[in-house]
Amino acid sequence: MEEIRLHEGEMNVMELLWSNKLLAAKDIAKIIKEYVGWEKNTTYTVIKRLIDKGAIERQEPGFMCRAIVSKQKIQETEIKALLDKLFSGSFAAMFEQYLKTGSLKAAEVLEIENKLKSYRP
Repeated sequence: MEEIRLHEGEMNVMELLWSNKLLAAKDIAKIIKEYVGWEKNTTYTVIKRLIDKGAIERQEPGFMCRAIVSKQKIQETEIKALLDKLFSGSFAAMFEQYLKTGSLKAAEVLEIENKLKSYRP
């Protein structure tokens, strides 16, 4: 299966579908209008693009939309793309750069340490 890359606007629609499982396109358009400010035609264009990419499927009657790619799969693809683009594919380089920001809380450090202890490559 080909990797699906999504831009921020497409992610808005996908987040709704991941949360709600099945939504009518008209309902997606209403929610997106309220929270993002897009007009109906813009939302429908994005929905069509997501259908063409294989991220969602259209069901009838009622132009119902359902995600057919998981949030986890998109996250994996986007993380890999980010690492490749900014850090030559190196998680260690990204992590080191993030550590330099000093943004980690003590609880997050403990959580990371615990995850690393239980990780078995």
